[in-house]
Amino acid sequence: MEVKQIPRKTIYCFTFYFLAVLGLSGQSLHTSTGSQTEINKQIALEFYQDLWFTNNTDQYHKYVALEYVVHDTGDRKGIIEPAVEQKNIADFFWKHGSWRSKIDYQVAEGDLVATRWTADYHPHTLFGKIMLGEGKIPIINVFRIKDGKIVEIWNHRHDIDTGQTFPFVLKGFLLGLLLALIPLFIALRLKRKLKRLQAGLEVQAEST
Repeated sequence: MEVKQIPRKTIYCFTFYFLAVLGLSGQSLHTSTGSQTEINKQIALEFYQDLWFTNNTDQYHKYVALEYVVHDTGDRKGIIEPAVEQKNIADFFWKHGSWRSKIDYQVAEGDLVATRWTADYHPHTLFGKIMLGEGKIPIINVFRIKDGKIVEIWNHRHDIDTGQTFPFVLKGFLLGLLLALIPLFIALRLKRKLKRLQAGLEVQAEST
């Protein structure tokens, strides 16, 4: 049985067609991935716009999942919180002042969006001026976004530049004051005892 050889032209045509389909598939996948990262960046951008740049905190549910994981400074690490907590935090700051903040830049990869922004807070109440402080502070937040909602947050900020360190300073001051008062209290008690002892000796001397 004679086997016919496939024409070279047919092989070339098939090869070009296969490469073209492969290229289109890869381009489509890349475009889809790129589009999703842009969508995630927009979600993060609108989150800041509504909660931190304008006082539209009721919109929190549009951006944050019913529960999310937060990694913050201090003891607030790996904690699961309800979405409304983001509204509560923003409301607390809006209650005592106003913001003039701005986005510096965003970087997105996969389901993560990193945003570097400058928080510019202006307190209006005495509590805000003492406890929260006034001025600018650079903050980097990393959001993990799933199904269009923020499900995990990493906070990185330099609180030393703000009045939020005041409670720790006050705590240290009070602790130091307490430690200083302990020997004074002991000395006063000893002084009173010595006075009573001296008075007793004087009475005893007079009676003899």
